Amino acid sequence: MVKIDDLDLKILSELSNDAAISVPKLSVKINTNSSVVYSRIKRLLKQKLIQRYTIDVNDKELGYTVKSVTGINMDSKKRNTIIDELFKIYGVREISEVTGRFDIMVTMYAKSLNDMHKIVSEKIGNINGILGSESFIEMKRRTKPMPYMPE
Repeated sequence: MVKIDDLDLKILSELSNDAAISVPKLSVKINTNSSVVYSRIKRLLKQKLIQRYTIDVNDKELGYTVKSVTGINMDSKKRNTIIDELFKIYGVREISEVTGRFDIMVTMYAKSLNDMHKIVSEKIGNINGILGSESFIEMKRRTKPMPYMPE
């Protein structure tokens, strides 16, 4: 594990809230010299604590109003083929291998409940090796940023 201090944690917390913040603005916000902040960010990138800078796309504004997390049980001998097939499906965003009653959890987005139904019944349901699935439609989401700084 990489050694980091409270300043690194402050930087990670601020960048996780707003990755587009400039180094000068970040420096003022955390009351640290800009050159120190710049070198710390560079080191955090080199240590792979910062993997990439990204954006949060508003899926609903693009018409993707339905989100589903679907638990799937499958023939474990066909795991890699099934995962490859799932990623070919438009709308599948993320696949997690999990513990519990399902083998994998698949996060998907669609523009309507009817479209989601088609994805689950016609696409996922036709993949060889899938034994069963259960879908959970997101009704409302509440999130908070990961707090990297202790209270």
